Amino acid sequence: MEGMPFEGPTGEKLRKALLVTVIVLAIFLAAQATAGIMSLRYIGAGVVATNTINVSGHGEVLMAPDIATFSFSVVSDKATVAAAQADATAKQNAVSDYLGGAGVDKKDLQTSGYSVQPQYEYTQIVCVAYPCPSGRQVLRGYEVRQSTTVKVRDTAKAGDLLVGVGTKGATEVSGLQFTFDDPAGVQAQARGKAIDDAKAKAKVLAKQLGVSLVRVVSFSESGGGYSPQPMYASMDVSTASKAVAPDISVGENKTSVDVSVTYEIR
Repeated sequence: MEGMPFEGPTGEKLRKALLVTVIVLAIFLAAQATAGIMSLRYIGAGVVATNTINVSGHGEVLMAPDIATFSFSVVSDKATVAAAQADATAKQNAVSDYLGGAGVDKKDLQTSGYSVQPQYEYTQIVCVAYPCPSGRQVLRGYEVRQSTTVKVRDTAKAGDLLVGVGTKGATEVSGLQFTFDDPAGVQAQARGKAIDDAKAKAKVLAKQLGVSLVRVVSFSESGGGYSPQPMYASMDVSTASKAVAPDISVGENKTSVDVSVTYEIR
């Protein structure tokens, strides 16, 4: 029959074009269907949970600290800046050499302050006639002060080192405290205990309410930190050679963490 749309060369082209269109449409529909199926597992994932319970947990770790820290200063008063700096440097080097010989590594010594200050004294002029002249300040020299923080990894040596630095030229010794070299690790232990505490409370509460725990929907942490044991010591270099090492008690530091956990229930 003449006039049929798919006969002849033109009809063949129409058939091929139609076939290609059908194939492309089928591929598109299949892709859309696959995407829809894959997305089913995410349905509700972004929905805010409305049925929830909130529990808190507390964790503590008591542990003997493994490092001690303290600070010392060397001070020099001389007529000129150069003389004061040279004297302070000599004292600082003597203390550093002593600490190195006692087993303190150079990386555990940190300069925490350095200053040069002019020193004045007030001179009162003798009054021989009224009105009396005011006194005046007279420069008498310069003070150089260098402060250093020391980390002691063998806490048993802390007492001896406090005395030792004084015999080598340190004028001031202060700020002794016992801490952890890895406080984050100790805090992680306390956090783990706090989370376990919260989980146990959530299970008990869910059982009492007759519900089931589904998932954690929020978590927060507060506190977190440890309580170092501060001790304070001061030493006069003039009497340091006669000083006896103090009896230092390391004790235990407490690290605590509090958490808040919200569970979805059903």
